[in-house]
Parts: sequence; C-alpha cells; structure tokens
Amino acid sequence: MRRALDLASLAGRDGDVPVGAVVLDPSGAVIGEGRNLREVDTDPTAHAEVVALREAARHTGSWRLEDCTLVVTLEPCPMCAGAAMLARIGRIVLGAWDPKLGATGSVWDVVRDRRATHRIEVVGGVLEAEASRVLVDFFEARR
Repeated sequence: MRRALDLASLAGRDGDVPVGAVVLDPSGAVIGEGRNLREVDTDPTAHAEVVALREAARHTGSWRLEDCTLVVTLEPCPMCAGAAMLARIGRIVLGAWDPKLGATGSVWDVVRDRRATHRIEVVGGVLEAEASRVLVDFFEARR
C-alpha cells in the first residue's frame, strides 16, 4: 500500500485525482504499477487500476492474473472493478472506501455479485487514514 500511496501522490502532482495501484504476483512481488493518468493521457479509462492491470498483463504475458492481488489507495469504481474481474484478480486490497462511486462493497459490490462468473476477495481499510488524507488534501487545494 505504501508504494500505491507514493504513486497516488505522483498523480496528484500531475493534476489528477491521486489514486495509485500495484499488482502483486502470488509471491508478493510487484508486477504492475499504475496511477491515475486521465489528465496526462487525456484518456477516460486511464485509472490507476487499469494502468496497473495492463502493466501486470504485459509482465506476465497473459491477461489472466489469477492469484494476483490488486492493491489500490481508493475503492475501485465500476469500470475498475469490472476490469479486475475480467483479469481474474484473486484479491483487492484497498485503502479508502469510496461512498460515491465504490464498486467493491460500499455503493455496489460488483466483484462479489453472486451472478458473476468470477468473484474477488476484498480487504478494505488498509492505511485508510493515509489514503483518505491524500484525497482530502488534493480536493481542499482545489476549492
């Protein structure tokens, strides 16, 4: 989570919502990193999770990231939760919950829907105060 927080800070410095993500292989090694790049790349899909999943898939040579863990500073949105499901991620570890757009348990629970063909374990609230502070500071500076 600390690496994801560092990546979130970089995104914030670039003027994007400060969210960072890393993908860990089953042994715990980082195989993908990402931060929000929507502003930098003018790409609405360049969320931290998607960027990290793409890098991990390139690293492994497969889109199937079974038994991997996605660590992210903010609860994934519906798009990112769906991308994690499609990548067959085994676990999502998140920092701050997102009461406006969260899709792993707060607003929706896309990743554990009983109708889904793949379900993901969710561990929330890891370094939650720090993850929340990065977001609060970012938005307070813009008001």
